[in-house]
Amino acid sequence: MRSTTADHDQVPGAPDPDTTLRTSLELLRLEGAVFLRAEYREPWTYESMSGPVTANLLRPGSDRVILFHVVAAGTCWVAVDGGPRHWARAGDVIVLPYGDQHQMGGLTDAEVVPIAAFMPPPPWPSMPVLRHGVDGSQTDVVCGYLHSRDPLFDPALQALPAVFVVTPPPGAGAQWVRANIEYALTQTSAGSSGVATRLPELLLVEVLRLHLASAPAVDRGWAAALRDPVLAPALAAIHARPAQRWTVDDLAAVALVSRSQLDTRFREVLGRSPIRYLTQWRMHVAQDLLSTTDLAVLAVAHRAGYESEEAFSRAFKRHFGSSPSAWRAVSGPARAASSS
Repeated sequence: MRSTTADHDQVPGAPDPDTTLRTSLELLRLEGAVFLRAEYREPWTYESMSGPVTANLLRPGSDRVILFHVVAAGTCWVAVDGGPRHWARAGDVIVLPYGDQHQMGGLTDAEVVPIAAFMPPPPWPSMPVLRHGVDGSQTDVVCGYLHSRDPLFDPALQALPAVFVVTPPPGAGAQWVRANIEYALTQTSAGSSGVATRLPELLLVEVLRLHLASAPAVDRGWAAALRDPVLAPALAAIHARPAQRWTVDDLAAVALVSRSQLDTRFREVLGRSPIRYLTQWRMHVAQDLLSTTDLAVLAVAHRAGYESEEAFSRAFKRHFGSSPSAWRAVSGPARAASSS
């Protein structure tokens, strides 16, 4: 279908896509850790466990996690589902946003070995150092994982590629990544059971910013919506004021297009209507508030755009399969007493 945005390359009053991107990334809620480092010697190739098995291993009860590999030295490649090899060198960061099963190897072809063959099973008394390969040149990798409920990491939306490599540009960004790699290596070399900093979260947010800011335009998905001159202002309005009584006409006015143009563009790029996206974003906001704050359910309802607790509870249960209080009791036990 032909794009309806040809006449909107410069929409008056539209927010800067980079500002929208920064705002969206600041809303991410990420939990995780640097969990191991690896020393691979040429020739070497391994295959990870499946996504669900890896997720349950690192975060029991989860079916997916975000994986990242920071290349501290050497050169390696990564591939998902028999796809092309993505190469990375020292200073690069490999991201698997949906934690898919993948293969990783060096410069020389080698027999594929399951990672379980050389990774000790958890629990780990100290952060393990994986060693695999023969006696050639060495590639050092710092590996970590993160967990997030954000729609950006929902594989159904496919807002991101299954795997991508980010090379921080020369300057402060690259120096910051290098400093954190060295710190993580120092901590793991000392036998620490974990890196007690927000390194994984901060690193991933910076890498996502670099990836989304420099990636070529794509036809569908959240990343494309952030760059779309029609959708960017509408998304910015929804994200900033989810409690407002938005209608399609209101959002169209913000985007300076007709109602039909806005609806068509939402369906083209995000695969859903504006109101459905609004509802899903409100549920995301509500879930975040329930899991990270002590706000009562009624207060959460108001911030998510619902006038009554009853209406909010019905919508929440349709979306997540349980009431807000029941969901909080499981996902935020320390806050459950404040939900009533």
